[in-house]
Amino acid sequence: MKKNLEIRLHGRGGQGTVTAAEILALAAFHDGKYAQAFPSFGVERRGAPIMAFCRIGIEPIRLREQIYQPDYIIIQDASLIGTDPQVMVGAEKCHGILINSEKTDWPTLKNKRIVCVPATKIALDKIGKPFFNTPLVGAFAAMSDAVTLESLRAALAEQFGHKPEVVKANTAAMEAAYAFVKDQ
Repeated sequence: MKKNLEIRLHGRGGQGTVTAAEILALAAFHDGKYAQAFPSFGVERRGAPIMAFCRIGIEPIRLREQIYQPDYIIIQDASLIGTDPQVMVGAEKCHGILINSEKTDWPTLKNKRIVCVPATKIALDKIGKPFFNTPLVGAFAAMSDAVTLESLRAALAEQFGHKPEVVKANTAAMEAAYAFVKDQ
């Protein structure tokens, strides 16, 4: 891994984009790495496009700015592709784009490593609600090897330990998405 692995997450307010970045950072800590997670604040409101960022490193991270040249982009809401110009900023050199989608043909994203995961479907099946951020972090772990599945389990337990049923359902969704990507 280079000094810092940079991940930019795109979603809409209320979809758990910031929580997904925090879970990735916690997982990195559990793997013995350094990490930071932070949102991009502005006039966000439920349903408005938002961004969150996560850096993972093997040395302390001193940089405190938004990510403009991400190594990975996670798109929680595929409707943002083509409608929010910030989604593809810096995508030319990224290692991969993870999209919450059952659609696999994205002509506007040709020449990119794209992994599509039906995260909403997985969340509905395993959680019973469209909380697709945890399936997406599981899929990201399978796609990138930046964090381990074991560390993600620990991060979920730390984040939601006061609600064991939430941990159990989200862990099942995360593991299903992880397996989905590994089986591709």
